[in-house]
Amino acid sequence: MKGTCNCGAITFTLEGELPGLYQCHCSLCRKQSGTASNAATIVATEKFKWLSGESSITKWQKDTGFSSHFCMTCGSPVPNPLMNAKYMWIPVGLVDGVISKTVAHLCCSSKAPWDKFDRSEKQFDNMPDDLADFINHLQSSDHT
Repeated sequence: MKGTCNCGAITFTLEGELPGLYQCHCSLCRKQSGTASNAATIVATEKFKWLSGESSITKWQKDTGFSSHFCMTCGSPVPNPLMNAKYMWIPVGLVDGVISKTVAHLCCSSKAPWDKFDRSEKQFDNMPDDLADFINHLQSSDHT
């Protein structure tokens, strides 16, 4: 699968089947996306490859550690390594041909009052305590 930012300066590929998606409803993700939540997934670093535009990526980071990587031309959020760099965070709006579905919602306790979503999907009031378990949930064949 191929992904691009809005202006096309940054391109990347993902190898294999895309894991399940999640939406984060925290205030930081709402401000980053300009909507009720972001939609993303997490892939192993070895399944991710930059094709072009790495030099067009800029980063902003809060004191808390939250960071936003984005294209310096069009402002699109772009993939970035998770804390331990074994995995990449992928904003799925950049990926062409996504057929995966949303399987989890994060930070539901801080969602916007106007935000509505399917209650049948797994929900976390905050960020998951165990990243490995959460990644396993995204990659589970139970919902692909």
